[in-house]
Amino acid sequence: MRANRRTDTKPELALRHALHRLGYRYRKDYRLDLEGGRRVRPDIAFTARKVAVFVDGCFWHACPEHGSKPRANEWYWGPKLIKNVERDRVNDAALILAGWTVVRLWEHVPLDEAVGTVVTALTAAAPAGPSDTAEPQKRIPPATDDSLG
Repeated sequence: MRANRRTDTKPELALRHALHRLGYRYRKDYRLDLEGGRRVRPDIAFTARKVAVFVDGCFWHACPEHGSKPRANEWYWGPKLIKNVERDRVNDAALILAGWTVVRLWEHVPLDEAVGTVVTALTAAAPAGPSDTAEPQKRIPPATDDSLG
C-alpha cells in the first residue's frame, strides 16, 4: 500500500506537463476549504477560473470499463471502493455549489483528449478578475538589433 500514490501519478504528471507546455499555470494538490467544513484537494486547480481537475485511477474510483473488483478481502475492498465513488460525488456537488467547474478524467483517457477537455473547461469558465492566470502566458522573444531598425 505504500507504493500507491495520492498525488503525482503518471497520468496526472503527463497532463500537468502538457498543460504547462501550453502556457497554463495552476496549483497542484491545492486544498480548498469549502462551506460546511468540507475540504477538497483537486489534482489540478485553476484558482482564478475556479476549475478543479481530477485524474481518477480506474481501480480506486471504480471505472466501469477498467475497474477491477478484488477477489481477496472483498469484505474490505467492496465497501471502500463504493465509498470512494460516493465521496467523489459529494465533493463534486460541494465544488459546484461553491461556484467551481469540476472536470473528472479517467487515467486511461488519451492525453490529447484530456488536455482538450481541460482547455475547453478553462475557456468556458469566466475569469475572476484582472490577475487571471489561467490564460496561457505568451513569451515575447528578446529584441535583436535587426528588429529595432
